[in-house]
Amino acid sequence: MKITDYIPQRKPFLFVDETFEYLENEIKTTYTFSENHDFFQGHFPGNPIVPGVILSEHCFQSAAALMGFKAKKGLKNLAVVSRIQSAKFKHIVPANGKITTNTKLVEELGAAAYFKSVVQNTEGKKVLIIEFACTLVQEDT
Repeated sequence: MKITDYIPQRKPFLFVDETFEYLENEIKTTYTFSENHDFFQGHFPGNPIVPGVILSEHCFQSAAALMGFKAKKGLKNLAVVSRIQSAKFKHIVPANGKITTNTKLVEELGAAAYFKSVVQNTEGKKVLIIEFACTLVQEDT
């Protein structure tokens, strides 16, 4: 199974590696940032760090993959972020940094699903703790 079987994102905007662990209401994902990502050119030249919005997107993609796994064959509808309850950025991730993320499904209400992701760096330090909701919407054809 490939992660792209469960989410629509593709390179260069795919921020989940192919390695993952799926449990019933939880997914563990990783991503290694390459210093070649375009955003590093302008996100603090000389001291490039991963933008917080990219770290958040990694969590959103992880949640979408979890929703796809729960649906057994991927999502038939598009999962879009509809709410960010809270986001706490605790440490920076440098260029070439690797993160490991645990994303849990907290609650499902109709077409909405509520998640909590905890992102850690290779030293085991928490990088980001974010709580958010995704809503399934029908794609335009």
